[in-house]
Amino acid sequence: NLANALQAECRRTEAEASYRRALEIKPDFAGAHGNLLFLLNYDPERSAEEIFAAYRQFDAHFGLPLRAQWRAHANDRSSGRRLRVGYVSPDFRNHSCRHFIEPLLAHHDRAVVEVFAYADVAVEDQVSARMKSHVAHWVPTVGMDDAQLAERIRADGIDILVDLAGHTRGNRLLVFARKPAPVSVSTLGFGYTTGLSAIDWFLTDPFAVPEGFEHLFSERPWRLAQCLVYRPAEGMGEVSELPALKNGHVTFGTLTRAVRINPRTVRVWSEILRRVPGARLRIDSSNFKDASLCRSLTEQFALHGVGPDRLEMGFHSPPWDVLREIDIGLDCFPHNSGTTLFESLYMGVPFITLAGRPSVGRLGSSILSKAGHAEWIADSEQAYVDKAAALASELPRLAQIRQRLRPQMQAGALLNEEESARQVEAAYRQMWRQWC
Repeated sequence: NLANALQAECRRTEAEASYRRALEIKPDFAGAHGNLLFLLNYDPERSAEEIFAAYRQFDAHFGLPLRAQWRAHANDRSSGRRLRVGYVSPDFRNHSCRHFIEPLLAHHDRAVVEVFAYADVAVEDQVSARMKSHVAHWVPTVGMDDAQLAERIRADGIDILVDLAGHTRGNRLLVFARKPAPVSVSTLGFGYTTGLSAIDWFLTDPFAVPEGFEHLFSERPWRLAQCLVYRPAEGMGEVSELPALKNGHVTFGTLTRAVRINPRTVRVWSEILRRVPGARLRIDSSNFKDASLCRSLTEQFALHGVGPDRLEMGFHSPPWDVLREIDIGLDCFPHNSGTTLFESLYMGVPFITLAGRPSVGRLGSSILSKAGHAEWIADSEQAYVDKAAALASELPRLAQIRQRLRPQMQAGALLNEEESARQVEAAYRQMWRQWC
């Protein structure tokens, strides 16, 4: 709990020390190890290989010992029959993942797949009710331990078992470590490997995980052109006119948790503000309700010559009116943002991203590539600054971009729910045939 609090305050080094201390006290504390892995994804100094090594340690300590419980699967090996697909998630509810889970569930072809939702949801809501209507079997899992849930999945005859949580809160990865289904997949909710060699596939796309990075995953990457799609939230409203035209200055912005902001992002964002006269930076997320955190971040910008008059921090939910006041988005690195990047484009706000380590450092690259705007992807910090400054220097063009982004999204791959579902089902079929 101390580590969680430190992480929320963007004190990564102290948070890591607390997680490691918790594991010294209780070596079998899988939740603490998972939280440590979650935190390491945001580390701006460690290499991708160093971080993946920590994931391997998780498998060695928690995953591999459970192989003794593996048993042969008696599933019918007919390669063309309807498949039983089980999704395991704590997020079948009003959660940011709903924007990606619900379109898939809603468009599954029931003649091709029979869908089971293993829902670790303590309090169901309206979103849960909608998701329940999309699946053949809704299985509440709160109160089941990992061994019990694994036996339930085996008894249900699941062919393809899909993890939608990774190392996020409420995950059931130690169910997957017991191999209750012949084929297992991780995708969507976490953005990176689970570290478990028991999971066969990591469902992704060629932008998030380009060829040549397979060594950073315990699973084998399975790349789809449309791995996921985004369903906009209700009530987002219309795209606004370009704020800079009325404000007389450009407003950069980021809707991100504090843990994504580090000395590298502060230095680069400060350089952008120095390059663009009068520009402001708006940072908005729940962490910035904390006045002390705002002061600390303001002091970091001051070290780079950026005064408090050029910064605005706070929290607004939903953030649609904040996005209506932002001209250009700035993605974080080395861990990119996620849902908020889709939301930014949908509200007409282009963003600059830095392509870093797969796959959490290439989420922005994946989204922009599929949106048809790879020109906003930077391959270096200097290129990131240059691209942001260039966008800010052409307000008439920026105003045109703002009005075109939503129609482009609506006509493109990022919102094509049916095509994405067909590609995912085809991938499941090919995975199944390989197992058969």
